[in-house]
Amino acid sequence: MSKYKYYFRKPKSEITKDVFKWLAVAGAVCIAATSPHFATNIIKGFQNKDKYKAKKVSDTFYNLRRQGCIKIINKNHQIYISLTEKGRKLAGRFQIDSLNINKPKKWDKKWRIVIFDIIQLKNLQRNAFRGKLRELGFLPLQKSVWINPYPCKDEVELLREFFGLGQREVRLITAENIENDDFLREIFKI
Repeated sequence: MSKYKYYFRKPKSEITKDVFKWLAVAGAVCIAATSPHFATNIIKGFQNKDKYKAKKVSDTFYNLRRQGCIKIINKNHQIYISLTEKGRKLAGRFQIDSLNINKPKKWDKKWRIVIFDIIQLKNLQRNAFRGKLRELGFLPLQKSVWINPYPCKDEVELLREFFGLGQREVRLITAENIENDDFLREIFKI
């Protein structure tokens, strides 16, 4: 399997999503191991402690560890929790899933055009990339040329990085004029 595949199953529970977000932001977490109750120590450090019961938190951490998504090390009376490579990829998936392009109050009259040339061997990435562009509100001008009227440089860079694509494979162009763009203005209601 390619290391860039967009194949992770989404966790079914909100607690798993919250744990990934928490660890993705924190990087690694260190919790005092002053008692044998792992869940209690985790809850003390877990920001959504009022939202979940101790057993549920403990079970979630146990399952994520068993699946190879997090690494838990008990050393010198401290518990260190961090994401593994697999966990970082899954956390990235959550970031991609919640990605959106902000619509400014006033359009700056510039078009953002994403062009891509992704080789056949990366068919899965190409299809997932194209699907995510559609989700973000891009419209296809041609098969590998997509357009959006709003600033989206950071979003395109994040997609490029997530799918393991280079600047030669995905390019963002900002254009002030597109011939006969009336139909685009109508579609985007600008």
